[in-house]
Amino acid sequence: MREAARAIAAFAHGQSAADLERDDLLRSAIYYQFVIIGEALSKLQQRDQATAEALSEYKRIIGFRNQIIHGYAMLDHETTWRIVEAKIPTLIRELDELLAR
Repeated sequence: MREAARAIAAFAHGQSAADLERDDLLRSAIYYQFVIIGEALSKLQQRDQATAEALSEYKRIIGFRNQIIHGYAMLDHETTWRIVEAKIPTLIRELDELLAR
């Protein structure tokens, strides 16, 4: 999860929401890493609920993975970009803290 979150941060560096919308490669890379995070977190939740709960947005992360995979609705790239900017740094910090224990 941490490596996938760091990859999202690296891919997004110097980019914008408009870039996400128009660049198929960037969009594919970022959404794929979100799928990896959500899948790993889903498996963690099944094995160790308490550890999964240490991540503040764990239920929403799993839900976002499901939305990407199953296409419950059209993905809104503006919303995704806000997640990248506001939530990925927090996720990385929380994962760093969790793995340092």
